[in-house]
Amino acid sequence: MKKIIFFLIIVFITANVKAQDKVKWLSFEEAIALNKETPKPILIKVFATWCGYCKKMDLETYSNQTIAKIINENFYAIALNGEEKKDIVYKNHTFKYQKSRRTAYHELAVTLMNGKLSYPTTIFLNNAEVVIERIPGYLDKESFEKILSYLSTESYKTIKWEDFEKEFKSNL
Repeated sequence: MKKIIFFLIIVFITANVKAQDKVKWLSFEEAIALNKETPKPILIKVFATWCGYCKKMDLETYSNQTIAKIINENFYAIALNGEEKKDIVYKNHTFKYQKSRRTAYHELAVTLMNGKLSYPTTIFLNNAEVVIERIPGYLDKESFEKILSYLSTESYKTIKWEDFEKEFKSNL
């Protein structure tokens, strides 16, 4: 009996550690609601289900324990499908799914990406929900760690990127 209890405790602890290693993705509405209660910067991963580089970034960058920890501690993380079919209400406007002959997109994704559909794109909002940065394309974990640190510490307000990058010390 003691062995079974010990085994269950080990399984529970392992499951908890693994759960902490993952980014806690929220819906757009959940993150905005949480930000109203407790303001915090927002990270938005805009992806498409067919996008190979989106999947690669999930596997190689977002799954990294250090990256996930930085994101979970410093941001509300949103996973936004750029081709989401459900309406999203934000700032008294209803953003909808649009489909034409050649392309399908969600209006919110297009708005956040400033009209330039590119997957993946990582968008950062400050805690007032104002866009700080839009970064299109795949980001490896080394580059992403620097960006996360630069933005989460608000270093962008006082330090040029080039200077920050020279002094940056990785935790990977």
